[in-house]
Amino acid sequence: MTQGKVYLVGAGPGDPGLITVRGKNLIESADAIVYDALVNPALIPAGAGDTGIPELYFVGKRGGDEKSVAQDDINLLLVQLARAGKRVVRLKGGDPLVFGRGSEEAQACNDATVDFEIVPGVTAGIAAPAYAGIPVTHRGLSTSVTFVTGSEDPAKATTQTNWAALAQSGGTLVLYMGMKKLPAIVSALIAGGMSKDIPAAAIQWGTRAKQKTVVATLETIVDKASEQSLSAPVITVIGWSVVLRDEIAWFEKRPLFGKRIVVTRATQQASSLSEKLLDLGAEVIEMPATRIARLDGAPLRESFENLGDYAWLIFTSRNGVELFWENLLASGRDARTLCGLRIAAVGPATAAALLERGIAVDVIPERFVAEGLLAKLSERDDVTGSRVLYVTAEGARDVLPDGLREIGAAVDVVHLYRSTPDGAGAAKLVKRVTAGEVDLVTFTSASGVRAFVDAVGAELAQGLRGASIGPQTSDALRDAGVEVAIEAKDSTIEGLVDAIVDAA
Repeated sequence: MTQGKVYLVGAGPGDPGLITVRGKNLIESADAIVYDALVNPALIPAGAGDTGIPELYFVGKRGGDEKSVAQDDINLLLVQLARAGKRVVRLKGGDPLVFGRGSEEAQACNDATVDFEIVPGVTAGIAAPAYAGIPVTHRGLSTSVTFVTGSEDPAKATTQTNWAALAQSGGTLVLYMGMKKLPAIVSALIAGGMSKDIPAAAIQWGTRAKQKTVVATLETIVDKASEQSLSAPVITVIGWSVVLRDEIAWFEKRPLFGKRIVVTRATQQASSLSEKLLDLGAEVIEMPATRIARLDGAPLRESFENLGDYAWLIFTSRNGVELFWENLLASGRDARTLCGLRIAAVGPATAAALLERGIAVDVIPERFVAEGLLAKLSERDDVTGSRVLYVTAEGARDVLPDGLREIGAAVDVVHLYRSTPDGAGAAKLVKRVTAGEVDLVTFTSASGVRAFVDAVGAELAQGLRGASIGPQTSDALRDAGVEVAIEAKDSTIEGLVDAIVDAA
């Protein structure tokens, strides 16, 4: 049997953007992923486990968690998977060799003559303070930093940590996994001679959108952390560099920091909206409400034979442009085929999709909806009596083709795709909504509204606040009984994001 390989990959501290390029590539090519509780779910490939490729194995690994798998069993699992010929990614929070027991897993692979590779990750002891605006070293304040596990009890008769020596070190102390033992650690440091007035900070869920930072002194950090109900995972920083937080804190100052926003765009399109919201500090929960399904392109390809009979070609979405182009190229044609046609687009995103393919549109409305485009075309003297090819989605409103026919145009409608319900992640989202962990739900189409309501149920949906991309989507929300808390002035993704930021 072909021998596999184990990759001990550091998943980073929580922000999925902090994984290394090597780590990301290995995840995408893995046959099996063995992951810990602190690994951000966003790093797990969509559909993993459901389709069987890659296989998923959750092993917990949080202190005291009864769901955690024993270390010996994890070691055995890695060896068994590799001996079955699989490329195994052992995905570990932070760095696998910094308080991560990755070296024990490497030893197990070595003892079993299983090939392995160690891929370092960004450790939470550096990343969490950085996201809280606290450098672990700073000229004139701290010229050294010591990383210490806080899970060892300072009151034990024998300990590997010399707390008295650390109290005299003069540098920054960074404690991992120390919340339960923090009172004893503080007492040991003060008893060892560390000033009780030295600044300290506790950072919960560092680098994630739910990051929470408490700043105090060594003497008061335990009480302050307790008042704010901090619990693991927490990184504690003790040292004078903590005072710089007032000047260089950045992560928690982003306009959408702490907001929990659901993105319901179609599966193939969700990333652009999600990325913009993430960059602004939001915690994004993706639950694609719809999936774009291609329809038979034969009617469109038939129209290619008579393109010379058309005066206008109209697009109302990026999807329409992409599928039109796919069929155009498949038929052996290219952009030259559109010579002589006038092109209209419903909005800037659609126009941008055309421009990417070398086509500049002739008409784009001020209002990025069908009514706006109809009004713009009605003002022209070259539409009445002309023949129009209208590329759209199945189930789209008839406002535009009906309106064009009323002013004397002959309109041929070609449906290239339909939006179908996609309830992926609905069960997890229902749990979060029930727990009150959703602040806003974004909607970019009326079909998305209907699919979302069907997926989570009308009762839950009606208790949420909606952010709408435009009037038609807002009407669909009101019909469903969902509050329209925000409506974009411009019916674009950028307009929707701007409206959310303004509201925040």
